[in-house]
Amino acid sequence: MADMTNKEIASILNELANLMKINGENKFKVRAYQNASRRITEIDQELHILCEQGELEKIKGIGKGIANTIREILEEGYSPQLEEIRGELPDGLLELINIPGLGPKRAHQLYEELSIVDIGSLKKSLKDGKVRELKGFGEKSEEKLLKSLENYEDYRQVHILYKALLKSEEIKQYLEKSDKISSLETAGSTRRRKELIGDIDILATSDFGQEVSDLFVEAPFVKEVIVKGNKKTSILTEDNFQVDLRVVNEEEFPAALQYFTGSKEHNVKMRERAKKYGLKLNEYGLFNGEERIELRDETDIYHALDLEYVIPELREDRGEVEADEEGKLPDSVKFKDIKGDLHMHSRYTDGAYTIEELIGEARKRGYNYIAITDHSQSLRVAHGMSTESLLEQLDEIDGLQEKYDDIKIFKGIEVDIDFNGDLDYPDDILAKLDLVIASIHSGFNQSKEQITSRIIKAMENPYVNIIGHLRGRIIKKRESYPVAVDRVIDKAVETGTCLEINASPYRLDIDDVISKQAKSKGIKIAINTDSHHLSEFDDMLLGVAVARRGWLEKDDIINAMEVEQLSKFLSSKK
Repeated sequence: MADMTNKEIASILNELANLMKINGENKFKVRAYQNASRRITEIDQELHILCEQGELEKIKGIGKGIANTIREILEEGYSPQLEEIRGELPDGLLELINIPGLGPKRAHQLYEELSIVDIGSLKKSLKDGKVRELKGFGEKSEEKLLKSLENYEDYRQVHILYKALLKSEEIKQYLEKSDKISSLETAGSTRRRKELIGDIDILATSDFGQEVSDLFVEAPFVKEVIVKGNKKTSILTEDNFQVDLRVVNEEEFPAALQYFTGSKEHNVKMRERAKKYGLKLNEYGLFNGEERIELRDETDIYHALDLEYVIPELREDRGEVEADEEGKLPDSVKFKDIKGDLHMHSRYTDGAYTIEELIGEARKRGYNYIAITDHSQSLRVAHGMSTESLLEQLDEIDGLQEKYDDIKIFKGIEVDIDFNGDLDYPDDILAKLDLVIASIHSGFNQSKEQITSRIIKAMENPYVNIIGHLRGRIIKKRESYPVAVDRVIDKAVETGTCLEINASPYRLDIDDVISKQAKSKGIKIAINTDSHHLSEFDDMLLGVAVARRGWLEKDDIINAMEVEQLSKFLSSKK
């Protein structure tokens, strides 16, 4: 029996549901698979154990047919049913459901009524005005879909940071098996922690370039070899990452790492500065005439040019070299500065774990505090809490706080901002909480003025501490809704409201640019994971990366405060 995780099995069931919908399958069957997929991500027990014990059908929402599908997946290590449906549909059709605004139901309609089988035929039908003639579409839908398609084609060439980091670690672990390589580093935009990554750059130190190249192209993740050489080898992975491996010697490594980390604009500034000192800086080293200056690491390059070391996240030519010259580089926030997480969801709404399990994970990670911030009542898709359920949760937190005296458990909520800017609970309920995050989860099609006014009205509420994921984007899937960020920042200054860096790998909202803008106005920031699963606590690293790119320091971050300071800060607005 295959040792597959619940998440992997849920993903297969979800894909089955999507393809069934494209194939015109009975809607009740489709819904059953969707519900089953969602349900098994919420249970504690591993499915392979329940399968061995013959208890799959005891799970709510898992009937005989779906239980048989799960058994088949576990026995085979894949889903024969899924492969069969994939074989019945044109390959290009499967990609269409990844385009924002075009789910399985609409993909089925396009397939049936216009014989649209791939992106090419979709683009042609959109430009020919045929899609607008279909029931449920119209001219406006056609325009939005064409825009989504253009964005999707742009995004196909790039990857989110989280996946690039995972892939670069996989590659490094593979290469580290070689005794021909003395050091390995990820360079490029991945090292700078940009939110979207094109190619992955790996830098290796070795005197055996040919052997290293041979090892690299034989890796199990290689789909295609683009170019192969002793100094540079480029491959395409099975999941469509282009990876460039460069091999240099020990003397070249510090300058090569600085050069291939980039950005291009930062490197131009550094080369120009080297020229002023009568030196030459390139990927091979730092030279005084023909003589190579000995470098132990990147720091020596900056020191040789009378600069302090610039961390990779700041190397974007946004004034970092000028700030360095004046001794005004930020003392960038570090992961170790974070003392807690102030946005997470439990089983009371759409989280996968109990509050006590969230507390246990936070204690394991050495946090001093957490905030439980489940969804409010209007967000039904996330099982938002009624007032009664919220009060029940507050009582449970009181009991758990007595049990665990080594961690502070803040009573919080992620309250919905409705279409008019009103909040999902009255003030007398919000007054019972330590922390209120106000977020928009609906009405994304409103105008910039309407959405901005909603957020500003929420910030005027004395109980709102933080505005969550300000722009509502899902990277590569959903564009930001229109919001006047400058006006929000001004209102945050006026009301003492914080903004959130939502560290979910698909949000990273606010981004580095807005973070820097907020810092310049003295606005405090919360770096939160918005965790729905224990593994998502790891996303804090991504949030810290955004903060570092945004020039934020420890004092800018509220969850870098000690618990007493934070408690006082949260109550100061009321």
